[in-house]
Amino acid sequence: MHSTDPLVTTLQEAFDIYRTRLMGNIFAYTRDKGLTMAQFSAMVRIFRKGGCGVSDIGSDLGVTNSAASQMLERLVQLKLITRTEDPSDRRVKLIVLTEKGRQILQEGSLTNRTWLEGLARSMNADEQEQVGKALVILIEKARQLETSPN
Repeated sequence: MHSTDPLVTTLQEAFDIYRTRLMGNIFAYTRDKGLTMAQFSAMVRIFRKGGCGVSDIGSDLGVTNSAASQMLERLVQLKLITRTEDPSDRRVKLIVLTEKGRQILQEGSLTNRTWLEGLARSMNADEQEQVGKALVILIEKARQLETSPN
């Protein structure tokens, strides 16, 4: 279904281009590193949470704890994460990124940053200023929607 609002149409077109390009960069990067997107997503979630349990990853990715555990085992073997006992509950395994895991995430992020830097350089100074101001407004409005109760 297409919107008749020109701004919504333009936003949709822009986000489709960015999503396709940025996700394509991440797909290629993870494939080159021998990882699946699910494994990379799990690493991002572990990074954002600063450490978590198997059930956290399972529920975040919408898979069973058993499936999450199997996926995480591969990341342990690759030395991208560690699993240790949670000091507050020995029954729970605490999962954290290793330094190698953090480096993989940083490199993955860099692939997109390089593309965005090229995009910014393709604009003249006036365009950069105009786009920058518009994006500040867009970010502010998006954050307001994220924090609104509805």
